Amino acid sequence: MVSFSQLALFAITSTVLIFTPGPDIIYVMTRGVAQGRKAGLAAAAGFALGNFAHTFFAIVGLSALITSSAAAFACVRYAGAAYLMYIGFKMLRSKASFVQEGGAGELAGWVIFRQSILANIMNPKVALFFLAFFPQFVDRTRGGVPMQMLILGSTFVVLTMLGFGVVALLSGEIGRWLNRSAGAGNRIGQVAGCILVGLGMRLAWPER
Repeated sequence: MVSFSQLALFAITSTVLIFTPGPDIIYVMTRGVAQGRKAGLAAAAGFALGNFAHTFFAIVGLSALITSSAAAFACVRYAGAAYLMYIGFKMLRSKASFVQEGGAGELAGWVIFRQSILANIMNPKVALFFLAFFPQFVDRTRGGVPMQMLILGSTFVVLTMLGFGVVALLSGEIGRWLNRSAGAGNRIGQVAGCILVGLGMRLAWPER
């Protein structure tokens, strides 16, 4: 089992990392601003619960296999990038604007939740993060390494859900405020689509 001190340190460090600007938190903010609080919360839940998959991958060694193979890493990265760009282009083609919650054009929360889980799972950089970050808080002398990884992963999921939930609520309110300006609401969805396309391109861009 993970010691209390290690778990506390893990929680503090994870909270800082969760609120560090990155593609995932930008995605949640984009959904919240463009489509309301419910959409933002659905995206937050999807990204948070998607981390359970990465926890499982790390435990069974699949993440290590992906990150140790340049070809496998590239395939997953490009697939994830293409999926983000696909979502962004859909928003652009639909000429989406800010949608009031409960409105006729509101996108089903389940759809956003599913898209967010897939976007998280298909990001190999998250798998790399789990492999690099989590082992630092695993004490092999205590035994039960898979259980320790599961505890850390579950803790990270809860913290992500809470952190991204706050971001979703705040961004939803920002979207409502922006929508009060004449013509602003019609541009929010277009900007959101461009951001998602940009995130996809950023994920696909080769790094040195």
